[in-house]
Amino acid sequence: MSARRRILGAAAGAVGLAAAGAAFGVRRQDRAIGRRRVDSTPFGSLHSKPLTVVAEDGVPLHVEVDELEHGAASSPLTVVFCHGYALNLDCWHFQRAAYRGLVRAVYYDQRSHGRSGRSPDGHATIDQLGRDLQTVLDHVVPDGPVVLVGHSMGGMTVVAYAEQHPEAFGDRVVGVGLISTTAGGLDPSRVLLPLLPAKLGGELANRTIRTLARRHQLVDGARRAGRSVARVATDLFAFGDEVPAAYVDFVDHMLSSTPFEVVAEFFPSFRSLDKFDAVEVMGRVPTTIICGTSDRLTSIGHSRKLHARIQGSTLLECEGAGHLVLLERHGQVNAALDQLLSAAAERVGHP
Repeated sequence: MSARRRILGAAAGAVGLAAAGAAFGVRRQDRAIGRRRVDSTPFGSLHSKPLTVVAEDGVPLHVEVDELEHGAASSPLTVVFCHGYALNLDCWHFQRAAYRGLVRAVYYDQRSHGRSGRSPDGHATIDQLGRDLQTVLDHVVPDGPVVLVGHSMGGMTVVAYAEQHPEAFGDRVVGVGLISTTAGGLDPSRVLLPLLPAKLGGELANRTIRTLARRHQLVDGARRAGRSVARVATDLFAFGDEVPAAYVDFVDHMLSSTPFEVVAEFFPSFRSLDKFDAVEVMGRVPTTIICGTSDRLTSIGHSRKLHARIQGSTLLECEGAGHLVLLERHGQVNAALDQLLSAAAERVGHP
């Protein structure tokens, strides 16, 4: 039997398992998630007038800017939030709720994600995301000090920007927040875990992704059909502790709304990422690194390595939290960002 047939066979087995509702344990866990306290926060409801910024290769990027409220104390800072893999700008819900009207903030959907346009072949890379960030800055933050905050792939976006524009740090960029991210050494099979059987990870990961990308409608359909399996996988890999069911459903909706074809396009960039040397320029400005100790995708070791490479940086380890720490421990994350913004503002006031 060819490797391609074995991969498709294993994937078909996973599809069949999902379509059948998996096993009693999955159904039981799905019911347990549903019984958790329902949070009344209206996820996905915080928006401002949309803007379209066109990337260098013609991809339209969906951008939203929360301006300062009339009469609010003036702040010279603009904070730019970069979201992660298979998510969209709505993932910053708690941060947006906390800072709306108090600081000028920019949120945008990465290419091929959310409401942004699809990337052409060969342009779904971390380096391209760094260039997209520059384009967003050029259009909506043409001057003034900037704080860059990135989660997961969004943190990698900030790292790519640092590699491309080291001169900006200490000049335009006056603060950095890196949440649940890395600059390299990521095991791509970890990224596959919420989507595919573990035995298809490791050395087979890239081949599996390429093969399934050609059958992306099958994978997307399997996720919809196996809702309980998808929900339990999201809960397991996105969070460390028990969170309200609304949190799980919110993240699961973002993940399932991202076509598997997009997942496949970006996947090779994670294996080749190697930019730890680029992060050292962040030592010129206040930098806060945040990660959950139970992060199963970009484990705490990545954040500790970033902390070791960025002189003067602050590391917040959220005990027991998972990859979506910005939701799960939003109080801790926002408090750390408060301190980062204060340090950045002080730097602007006292160079």
